[in-house]
Amino acid sequence: MDLSIVIVNWNTREMLRNCLQSIPVHNDDYRVEVIVVDNASEDHSGAMVTADFPAVRLIQNTENLGFAKATNQGLRVARGRYLLLLNSDTLVHGAVLGDSVRYMDERADVGMMGCKVLNEDGSTQMTCSRFPSFANLLLQTLGLNRFRHPHWLQRYQMLDWDRNDEREVEVISGCYLLVRRETMERVGLLDESFFLYGEETDWCRRCAEDGWKLMFAPVGCITHLGSGSSRQLNYRRDLMLSEGTVRLHRKHDGSVVAGGIWLLLLLFNVSRSAYWSLRSLADRSVGTLARADHFRRVVRHFSRAWPTTGKQPI
Repeated sequence: MDLSIVIVNWNTREMLRNCLQSIPVHNDDYRVEVIVVDNASEDHSGAMVTADFPAVRLIQNTENLGFAKATNQGLRVARGRYLLLLNSDTLVHGAVLGDSVRYMDERADVGMMGCKVLNEDGSTQMTCSRFPSFANLLLQTLGLNRFRHPHWLQRYQMLDWDRNDEREVEVISGCYLLVRRETMERVGLLDESFFLYGEETDWCRRCAEDGWKLMFAPVGCITHLGSGSSRQLNYRRDLMLSEGTVRLHRKHDGSVVAGGIWLLLLLFNVSRSAYWSLRSLADRSVGTLARADHFRRVVRHFSRAWPTTGKQPI
């Protein structure tokens, strides 16, 4: 088996259907298997996979185990020389899968690679970045990374790069993350103490620390539909994002740095809560009221953004 594709799903039945339909499983260039791990979806995603895609291996969980643990379930049964983490809200285009396999075959020093990712409107998603740090997070929180000059303000998310050429990176987006089996066997599976957010960055960092290169290679592209829906207000998701960020820094940088990250994120959310609450006094529109309520909830429950023993923070 050349390529094993692992897709974790939670209540994205129709997007999952479109994703599976976009994967070319019958070809003469490489052998591929698809593994779907369903995290106790309530939209009958599992039944759809069983009925419409009988060749897909389905792992049906009875509870939501989180992204890392569910991904590891798929990785443990995967047989491919290469393992691809693919989001359920993506569409695979052209020969990107086969070209990714060939790229990795030609680059024995590369442990992980990512391809070009498009938004639904065809614009480029700025995937891949450098490792996060307190300084990078501060620039991002203050919005200074949006300025073009000086160039170091865009260093963290590499915003001065158009993603049209091959480049060594430090973090690859988990919407399309191809890993060599030898690399996985050396660095281990995803850290299951992460429930959602941070686990892929941790995996990339462990890969780099083991001496592997992480490469962005525009050998083809996929479309990632999730960036639009992820902007919808969801205070639980924002708390999980903060918890994953703090957990990541506590693991790699220690509790002092993690405490600083936690405080920085808290102050950001307090400032947003104050801004939208004051604005809602004059502007009673649905959007303004929703944002004010959202940030108040985040602040009210922000103590949960400090990592505990690997349980879901919310």
